[in-house]
Amino acid sequence: MMDNSIEIRNIGKCYKIYPSRNARLKEWLSPFAKSQHKDKWVLQNINLTVGAGEAVGIIGMNGAGKSTLLKIITGTTAPTTGSVKYHGTVAALLELGLGFHPDFTGRQNVYMAGQLLGYTNEEISDSMQQVEDFAEIGEAIDAPVRTYSSGMQVRLAFSVATMKRPDILIVDEALSVGDIYFQHKSFGRIKEFRNQGTTLLLVSHDKAAIQAVCDKAVLLDKGKMLSMGNPEEIMDYYNALIGDNKDTNIQQTTLSNGHIQTSSGSGEAQVQEVDLLNAKGVKAEVYGVGENVSLHVKVKIIKPVPTLVCGFQIKNNLGIEIYGTNSFFQEQVLSDLKEGEDIEFIFNFALNIGIGNFSINTALTAGRDHLTGNYEWKELLYTFQVINFDKPGFIGTDWIDTALTINRNSKL
Repeated sequence: MMDNSIEIRNIGKCYKIYPSRNARLKEWLSPFAKSQHKDKWVLQNINLTVGAGEAVGIIGMNGAGKSTLLKIITGTTAPTTGSVKYHGTVAALLELGLGFHPDFTGRQNVYMAGQLLGYTNEEISDSMQQVEDFAEIGEAIDAPVRTYSSGMQVRLAFSVATMKRPDILIVDEALSVGDIYFQHKSFGRIKEFRNQGTTLLLVSHDKAAIQAVCDKAVLLDKGKMLSMGNPEEIMDYYNALIGDNKDTNIQQTTLSNGHIQTSSGSGEAQVQEVDLLNAKGVKAEVYGVGENVSLHVKVKIIKPVPTLVCGFQIKNNLGIEIYGTNSFFQEQVLSDLKEGEDIEFIFNFALNIGIGNFSINTALTAGRDHLTGNYEWKELLYTFQVINFDKPGFIGTDWIDTALTINRNSKL
């Protein structure tokens, strides 16, 4: 196994569930008698290798076993089965601030936390100014931690945990409790470590974060590894999985260009055709920045449905959502649709997005989103390119028409 890598083999975690305290005591006093507990497996047969310098995202609904897996990897929880092996220094950002002594100052806690991470007092002293600068809590560094807000504790804890670049960095949803400014700042440091070769294991519900920094993603569901692959494909599958319709069928198909198309839904309504027409009313593959277009979505009603909402999303080449809307938000929800009906939804808008390659996915639902009745959700139904034909030069993911005024005073 290479340095900076993590090897997870056949990891399982089982908890014993007792109906009462007396049952636990009875089993302990009579170990050869009938078992008093039931086994609850929260993780089973997890196998994963994170290569040196690789970034892997872990996603899943609440209760999927994500946090338990990270605790096993970091050694704070022992597995029931399997093993975890890794080389190199490890920094884990699971519950930031956990272990801080409330009556000690921030500076004193930096030394204690740093020692727990394996640093010497000299190393911590050398890094103290860097910790203070990054945390940006000012004179509070010498105040008791009990006087800190949760945001200040997060700032200090993250700064301590990342005072030196680790070989392996493990991050849970801990940063979500910080303020927006520090979330951006800390995520910037994570990306910097990533670019410098740190192996990264990231648990997050933030699709953009997973897709921006991870080489692959793992989907956990009910304690088992459901799928692993390209972050966009896995996030699409996860998006389909969180719908609440028990009759939902999830399918993934490999398209001619090699991309994976994910579709899901119960099938009462289906998209038959999608066309994106340019300003001249012509279907094209290339459109101009800011060009007025119309998206035509033709739908067939397969079985009667009480309500129907049609929506679409535009994604960039990284799978990050650029824009989306639906007929619910446009206040045009259809009711009492009959089997065999054909409906065409036409969305008119300006392509105020940046230069690049994009895709369109559609959603047919019973309400405002696919969590309340998913008839059909389909990714990668249409792909197109945007080029700047006639707008002033700009950078970024969006086109914003900007007017510049300059007031120049010639007097000194």
